[in-house]
Amino acid sequence: MSTVSHKDLDVWKKAIVLVSDVYRCTTAFPKEEVYSITSQIRRSAVSIPSNIAEGAARQTNKEFIQFLFIASGSCAELDTQLLIAKNLGYLNEDMYNGLLPKAEEIGKMINGLIKYRKSLIPSL
Repeated sequence: MSTVSHKDLDVWKKAIVLVSDVYRCTTAFPKEEVYSITSQIRRSAVSIPSNIAEGAARQTNKEFIQFLFIASGSCAELDTQLLIAKNLGYLNEDMYNGLLPKAEEIGKMINGLIKYRKSLIPSL
């Protein structure tokens, strides 16, 4: 059974900070991109802590792990979208180099949490 509060998880805390950073860095994106890459990047970033929180609120480790996998996928999606934004000239090198390591660290933390949670499930 999952009994952890998402607010106690370091990975959730870091993901919340990443969301704020992403919003700050995307405010200067071209207005014509507001419903395209800007929205995509923001939704990917928001999805990470949201899925961690939803998973932590579930009743079983198996359910928690399922939502952690979704959060991990959102991390990979964000990684790709940040590169696209940099290649389009919407993110400068400093912004990109500020966001990417945070996203990568969070991705590693999520994968570590998945591994740990899997170890708590008894083998049948």
